Amino acid sequence: MKKISQTFLFIYSILATIFLIFVFFRTENSTKVFDQIQAQQIRIVEPDGILRMIISNSKKIPGVIIRGKEVEKVDRPQAGMLFYNDDASENGGLIFSGSKNDKGEVINSGVSLSFDRYGGKQEVNLIGVNDKDNKFAGLSISDSRPGDLKTPSRVWVGRNDDGSSEMALMDTSGKKRIILKVLENGQSSLNFLDDKGNIVNSFAPTKK
Repeated sequence: MKKISQTFLFIYSILATIFLIFVFFRTENSTKVFDQIQAQQIRIVEPDGILRMIISNSKKIPGVIIRGKEVEKVDRPQAGMLFYNDDASENGGLIFSGSKNDKGEVINSGVSLSFDRYGGKQEVNLIGVNDKDNKFAGLSISDSRPGDLKTPSRVWVGRNDDGSSEMALMDTSGKKRIILKVLENGQSSLNFLDDKGNIVNSFAPTKK
């Protein structure tokens, strides 16, 4: 009787182990469907573990990650998504925020979608801000060369704080050289500037 019990336990343990292995591998390779997922941070990786995207709240969002390692702490009080290239280095992101202070004033309200140059910093930025301090929205294109600390803006197309719409072209130092603008009252102009910011030529519609 004792021998039968031992044999039964041995067979049972083998079958249980095989069942657990089957369930494990089936779970690892199956698609899971959820009605809802709640998390503070989600990381999307390649099959080999290379980081490609982080979706995070404002408390868990990381600093700058290069080749899979966080190399710089950055104050990012917004929630959003960060994008990573094939080297697991940050190359853009989508961040957003918006709240009111104790006075009921809208603060930190805005969204930004940006893309970085490979091995460089932010190169394209689609941004919109509308709060008590700033009200502008548009597209900014910047110089971003590997190793450069500064990323001067070269193109701005958007709406400014004063209600005007503007297209501005800048030189390599970030100084405006051509400005095409329409004011809030409808008055339009095209101005050419020197490197000191002085208007050297200007065109405006001729009144009939």
